[in-house]
Amino acid sequence: MMTSIPTPLAQLKPGTRGRVARITRDLTGRAERLAALGVTPGASITVLQTFPGIVFECDQTELAVERAVARSIFVLAE
Repeated sequence: MMTSIPTPLAQLKPGTRGRVARITRDLTGRAERLAALGVTPGASITVLQTFPGIVFECDQTELAVERAVARSIFVLAE
């Protein structure tokens, strides 16, 4: 069962699965770069590691992002 409130990726624990709900847009073009990597609303993710950086799998692609980037990705956890 998915939660109804999106949670920032940076706050999820390893092993958490869910779907991307939204990505906060900013002036750096971060959302566009993430979209190019497949991190888009509806994409399935699994958190693999949370320290020192955030590592997650998104539709069979393993990605590592800084904590600031992970705070901009909101997930509906399962």
